[in-house]
Amino acid sequence: MRFLYTLLLWLLLPFVFVRLALRARRQPEYLRHLAERFGFYPPPVTEHRRSGFHSGIGDLSPYIPWECPCGISPTVIWLHAVSVGETRATVSLVARLRAAYPGHQILLTHTTPTGRATSEQLYGDGVQRVYLPYDYPFAVRRFLRHFRPAVGILMETEIWFNLIHEGHAAGVPMLLINARLSEKSGRGYARVASLTRNALLELDAIAAQTPDDAARLTQLGAQNVSVMGNLKFDIEAPHVMLELGNALRRQFGATRKVFLAASTREGEEVLLLDAFSGQGNMKDVLLVVVPRHPQRFNEIADLLARRGLRYQRRSENREVSAEIQVVLGDSMGEMFAYYAAADLACIGGSLLPFGGQNLIEACSVGTPVLIGPHTCNFADATRLAIEAGAAVRVSDAQELFQVAGKLLNDTVTLAGMGQKGVQFVAAHQGATDKAMAVINKVLALQR
Repeated sequence: MRFLYTLLLWLLLPFVFVRLALRARRQPEYLRHLAERFGFYPPPVTEHRRSGFHSGIGDLSPYIPWECPCGISPTVIWLHAVSVGETRATVSLVARLRAAYPGHQILLTHTTPTGRATSEQLYGDGVQRVYLPYDYPFAVRRFLRHFRPAVGILMETEIWFNLIHEGHAAGVPMLLINARLSEKSGRGYARVASLTRNALLELDAIAAQTPDDAARLTQLGAQNVSVMGNLKFDIEAPHVMLELGNALRRQFGATRKVFLAASTREGEEVLLLDAFSGQGNMKDVLLVVVPRHPQRFNEIADLLARRGLRYQRRSENREVSAEIQVVLGDSMGEMFAYYAAADLACIGGSLLPFGGQNLIEACSVGTPVLIGPHTCNFADATRLAIEAGAAVRVSDAQELFQVAGKLLNDTVTLAGMGQKGVQFVAAHQGATDKAMAVINKVLALQR
């Protein structure tokens, strides 16, 4: 089965380049570091390179696997975080790994440019970051030979059959941490049952977010499965983001009600603007729209202009006058600040069937949440938030603004929801401790 899977990957190779080219039309960063996606990485910067050590291979030398002549290199702890959400979820874990293993190098791999950019914002030069190669055996072998990680930590639902097999074959302990598997994804993996079962059996340990996730993984053949909770509950809003949130609130208007549409996806902005324009009880409310993907910022600006709405961009960084109806949040890495500046937030990806985005960050800073009907990506967290009284589910955009209008005029209920959100997040923290226990056990065996 793995042979057939790999053969299919080779047949799809031309379409990989087409897909990258299409994505690059909207986000040129997809064509940067292209060699990394096939397992070619520049050598580490060492004193030998700074002093002029040269491989003698000309312009190709940056992509030749290279070792320091002294034979000394730091032990690598490798975490794979696909995009923005997974990368942000690594914050508490990376902090604990740095404290526990100060002599180790943290390597973060990503799949999307936005994930890589988020890593740069969060960690700067404190970690090494590259793209994870596509799941071709030759590419993942080059990756493993180049970095020689002591452990590979895959986040959430990253079950790549060749990557896991080659890591196992190379003696690299492979872990699936913060694992989640929806019913839909479970049915998809069940269609290739033997391939999935073999991959799961080659993982040294799996730490799932919920008992339901653990049960679905076990049903597919996984062993050594534990439940750890969700790392996203352990994230803390950086102080600088809270300060920025206060500054944004002053820009928006200290007494004006602010309704945030966070991490919106394709097609949702049209629904939101239609409903916003048709609600009389939102006349004096400032709507802040923050698209999930930065390549859509200009698209949403054009949409606002065509609708005749008075708007300004966050990047203008100036006071928002009373005449402005909408602020377009065209910035990256500031979601905590947007939440801190808002009276109420709706979570994008939930009005249309995208599966929803993370509502935990909003709750953690005491911002009440409205959520649409589509939340399969965060089903457990959404259910718990609603049960805690920190969030309210709505059926569509029209109901969203009806409920928002009522809540924004009910300061007592709004404040109560915010406090319940803070309590909800605090009650479900502790996943980092359990993840570290799994990782420590594996690394102890490597010594």
